[in-house]
Amino acid sequence: MSPKDKFTRASALYRTAHAYCHDKFTGSSRKTRILSAGALFLAACTFGAAGFAPENPDTSDAPVHAIVKELALPDLQQQVAQLEDQQQYYVNEEKVRSGDTLATLLTRLGVDDEAAASFIKSDTLARAVMQLRAGKRIVAQTSEDGELLQLSTTLTDGRDAPVRNLLITRDGDHFKSLDQPATLERRVEMRSGEIRSSLFAATDNAQIPDGVASQIVDMFATNINFAADLRRGDRFNVVYETFWHNGDLVRTGRVLAGEFTNAGSTYQAVWFDEPGSKVGGGYYAFDGKSLKKAFLKSPLAFTRISSGFSMRLHPILGKWKQHTGVDFAAPTGTPIHASGDGVVDFVGQQNGYGNIVVLKHWSNYSTAYGHMSRFAPGLRKGMKISQGDVIGYVGMTGWATGPHLHYEFRVSNTPRNPLSIDVPNAQALAGNQLQRFHTVAADMSRRLVLLRPAGAADIKLAAR
Repeated sequence: MSPKDKFTRASALYRTAHAYCHDKFTGSSRKTRILSAGALFLAACTFGAAGFAPENPDTSDAPVHAIVKELALPDLQQQVAQLEDQQQYYVNEEKVRSGDTLATLLTRLGVDDEAAASFIKSDTLARAVMQLRAGKRIVAQTSEDGELLQLSTTLTDGRDAPVRNLLITRDGDHFKSLDQPATLERRVEMRSGEIRSSLFAATDNAQIPDGVASQIVDMFATNINFAADLRRGDRFNVVYETFWHNGDLVRTGRVLAGEFTNAGSTYQAVWFDEPGSKVGGGYYAFDGKSLKKAFLKSPLAFTRISSGFSMRLHPILGKWKQHTGVDFAAPTGTPIHASGDGVVDFVGQQNGYGNIVVLKHWSNYSTAYGHMSRFAPGLRKGMKISQGDVIGYVGMTGWATGPHLHYEFRVSNTPRNPLSIDVPNAQALAGNQLQRFHTVAADMSRRLVLLRPAGAADIKLAAR
């Protein structure tokens, strides 16, 4: 019987059983219906299963072919020999301890290799292992006899310096060292704290790194005197970056947002930096207004003000003349910093100013820096400058009787006294840039809300 005929027969049996159950037992008791229907269902299933059961191979028309294949069993002795021929190695991981020497560190790593120790001491790059700070992780790969096969760790020269992988590997009887960029994992961390005695005590208690605490001071220094204004019970919330490598904290990054409640008033700040922006990165209030003063009061570390913005007897010409700037006396070679973000409008020599740099800032502001001994390397007209960048060094070129910086602050090219003028905040965000800022600020605002104590009252923002 063909498969199609079998299927047709089974279907007919099922329909017959279903009709019989319906006609025969309509109106009977529930128990009778269940038992009878169950019996007929089993009968239908039996017939159906029989109809679909495979045929006996002996009665089938199709021939049956037996396939026989011998499988070779693996040779155990051969496998053991192959394992013995392969070089076995051991991996050890240790952290540098205070007072460690190279010998004690290598011993804990299981390294018993005079050649490796000599290479680390003599190779310029490998010697960095001996300057690692306590807590730094080192991984060593050694042979069964303690020969060093590979040693790796990470190196960094500071908070903003790139992190590198130091890799020392064996190449026959020799060693080589490699310095490769490390891939870091960036994390965004959120912390809060309450002032009991000092800011740094509170940040320590909240497990906030000192580098982040210092940034908190810088963020709110124009509004809070952290030496005198703090009160017991003041609170702060902060969102900041950390960078990790192989599970180790490598460095802290930038504070992304923060709020500080001091004496009942709350100050907020969020970092915004758009690549390619002429404004540059900085901290802003949540409405997009910059928190950074547009200009520094003093563009260098000076010893004294040798001449103010006033009428004076000119030291070279010998007659009374308006002094259009402020002279900051300082040793020759003292770095001079740009007092605000801007573009180099002039760099070169100019009459009595000697070596001078003029920076053009936003709106109608400009600043001038005269009597320089030399300019910063690579400084040229049209270069974008950020506040604090070194643009030159103190000297006494032009009409000068001693080393100092002549600093002018100009509004619409008219000199103004930089010590008394009301210094504006940096330019606020606007347009598309402001819209993108609001996206960043909204995310940071949600994070700060999560850090506030449960049931806390609405914060009272301080006027800026």
